[in-house]
Amino acid sequence: MNEIPVWLRYTLLRVLLFAAPLVVLLVAGVTPWIAVLVAALFGFSASLIFLRRQREQLAEDLYAARHRETPVARDDDEVEDAAVDAAAAPPADAPPAPDADADAARAADADADARRAAE
Repeated sequence: MNEIPVWLRYTLLRVLLFAAPLVVLLVAGVTPWIAVLVAALFGFSASLIFLRRQREQLAEDLYAARHRETPVARDDDEVEDAAVDAAAAPPADAPPAPDADADAARAADADADARRAAE
């Protein structure tokens, strides 16, 4: 039988630590917004005290997932990379792209000439 993932177990325990006191308080006739507030405080406090091991396991799993030495390779990674490279590359028969720096220099020269003529 597969073990429940750490993140799922931790989440379910946190929800249980909130929901159980909430139900008890609501059944006892406490005002709903006060019951929610008290249940939230209880759930937060109890999770800090009783779920330390699960929280540390979750943190270790997240750290390991974010700091892998080698990235996880998927079957379609090479196909996607080739498609992106093909889309980024200009077609072979396309004219060369205009030089943006040259256009900017021509515009600056034209502005300078216009200022000189206005003086």
